[in-house]
Amino acid sequence: MKIAPTATPARFPAEYGQTPETLAALLDWPDVAERIAAARNYWLATTTDDGRPYQRPVDGVFVDATLAFGGSPQTRWVRNLEQRPEVSVSLPDDDHAVVLEGQAVWVTEPDLPIAAAVRAANVSKYPQYFAEAGDEFSPFWALRPRRVFAWSLTGFPARATRFDFSDR
Repeated sequence: MKIAPTATPARFPAEYGQTPETLAALLDWPDVAERIAAARNYWLATTTDDGRPYQRPVDGVFVDATLAFGGSPQTRWVRNLEQRPEVSVSLPDDDHAVVLEGQAVWVTEPDLPIAAAVRAANVSKYPQYFAEAGDEFSPFWALRPRRVFAWSLTGFPARATRFDFSDR
């Protein structure tokens, strides 16, 4: 499925060096989506019961503009998600900032179209986890971001882009 978010310049305070020239060129969504999909893991930020931030790396796959990831219900971050599903996710990259924002949902229906795509992507990306699992469905968390911010630290703030998804 082709997802085409609306791209606009990411805005920063004037002292960050934004000019009409740095606002003129934007990143392309397919390039950013490819970067998200290629990441080996993702930094997931949730909040605790008392509002403190809680961040952990998670494995995941990016399919149809959806970040899918799993985890034990005994982990703090899963318990946080069960109570407060609003999350921020970023990539572990020293030069390219990519931040996804939205609400994660727990997917338990194996017949949903996204379930088969997530399974195939997981088997391809993480074969070590699926060598013995067969075709059994595993529920997962799905983040269909409302907004994604992306830029390169090299040349910042040039091409800093905000992608908004109108269907979310």
